[in-house]
Amino acid sequence: MTPQIVTLTVNSRTHQVALGAHITLLRALRDLGYTDVKNGCEKGDCGACAVLLDGKAVNSCLVLAWQADGAQINTNAGLGTQENPHPLQVAFADHGAVQCGYCTSGAIIAAHALLEANPAPTETEIRQALSGNLCRCTGYGQITEAVQAAAAVMQKVKGG
Repeated sequence: MTPQIVTLTVNSRTHQVALGAHITLLRALRDLGYTDVKNGCEKGDCGACAVLLDGKAVNSCLVLAWQADGAQINTNAGLGTQENPHPLQVAFADHGAVQCGYCTSGAIIAAHALLEANPAPTETEIRQALSGNLCRCTGYGQITEAVQAAAAVMQKVKGG
C-alpha cells in the first residue's frame, strides 16, 4: 500500500504524516507521542482511546487516520494544562476518580462531550454517557461524582 499524507491537528498542533490507509487514528496518535490516548481493547469496547474529533467523542481505535485528515482532534491533555487544568481534570483528581488511571483520559473525554451538549446532566444521563468507558478500579461512583462537581463549576464559570 502506498502511504498517503494526512494532516492531523491534535491539541492545536498540526502534524503531516505519511500513513497507510489501514492505520487507525489510535495508532497514529500513539506514534506521534500522544500517550494519554490509551490502547485498550482495539475494538471499541473500553473507551480508553476516546478523543474529541471535531468536538464529538469517538473511539480512536475505530477511526482510520485518513478519516481525521483536516479535523480538529483533542485529547485529554489538550483540555487543560498543569497550571490551568480543565474543571473535569480537577474534579477527577479531587473525587478519587483517578485510580490506576488507564480509563481516565477516555472518561474525561466522554464527560467533556456530555457537558458540552448538556451542561446540567442528571446522574442517569452521566452514567449513560460514560457507559462506553470501562473502569475496573473506581466502581463509577467517584467518576459520576466528579462529573457532577465539574458540571457545577463549569456552570458557575459560564454564569459569571
